[in-house]
Amino acid sequence: MLTAEMLDAVGGLTSHIKSYAAKLPPIVHLSTLPSGVKPSFEAVDGYETIVSRVRSQSAGTPYKALNESLVSSLEAFEMGNLLGAVQPLLSALDHLERMQRDKEIEIGRMDEKRLREYRAALHRVLPGNRPELDGAGGGL
Repeated sequence: MLTAEMLDAVGGLTSHIKSYAAKLPPIVHLSTLPSGVKPSFEAVDGYETIVSRVRSQSAGTPYKALNESLVSSLEAFEMGNLLGAVQPLLSALDHLERMQRDKEIEIGRMDEKRLREYRAALHRVLPGNRPELDGAGGGL
């Protein structure tokens, strides 16, 4: 498995998360969370396919260490837990950066750009990252 292939997988998972997040109402009341708004069967199946492919291709490579984060993200995604799906992917991106810094893997310029783009996309999905709220909550 190459770095580009791992980033392709993270990009696919990020795309599924963005699609799911776009379908959520702007405010989700706590009383509705237990039954929640869950992703479609097709979305979960696509997410699971990507995670399974990475798990099978990463055996015996440095990327195997990312499998746990991807499975955690999958489990959260299946339940409709947006925050729980995003955090493990951000953790996986952090891990990739550490692996590059420790010279375990090589990340080219284009892949570095993709890594930053995926991180930014995941951060935009997180609650509280709405541009219309920039500057709000600054106090008096």
